[in-house]
Amino acid sequence: MAKTPLTVHGAEKLREELKRLKGEDRPRIIKAIAEARAHGDLSENAEYHAAREQQSFIEGRILELESKLSNAEIIDLSKINANGKVVFGCTVMLEDEENGSEATYQIVGEDEAEIKAGRISINSPLARALIGKQQGDLVVVRTPTGERRLEIIDVRYA
Repeated sequence: MAKTPLTVHGAEKLREELKRLKGEDRPRIIKAIAEARAHGDLSENAEYHAAREQQSFIEGRILELESKLSNAEIIDLSKINANGKVVFGCTVMLEDEENGSEATYQIVGEDEAEIKAGRISINSPLARALIGKQQGDLVVVRTPTGERRLEIIDVRYA
């Protein structure tokens, strides 16, 4: 299985969620199941069934996070010399050639992407077009509404 790129920050967020699920949520659900069992007949006990469903979700999420972390290639930008080129993890400021609008995006792993926060997936068409380019380069990105021409204004590695 191929390694999945992940930023240091993204890996830390996944580890924090995993720690919370194992240390707080799992024990809370186990306790809720025990309390529901104490109420007697399980076949008609809605609290018991709800707690078991929640336990199933939590256990599934724990397995998913453990798998993602074990298959992750954690990339630390502070240890990469990219020579001004756009690489995974960097932040890129773009200017739309057509209307002059500016946008800033960080290129991150699939699990970290959140467009509203300015984080785009390495697998997105925009990120793929940007990789390897540098400040001053013009990038053409095909979108559902047509081609967009974007100039790279700045590349940061923080």
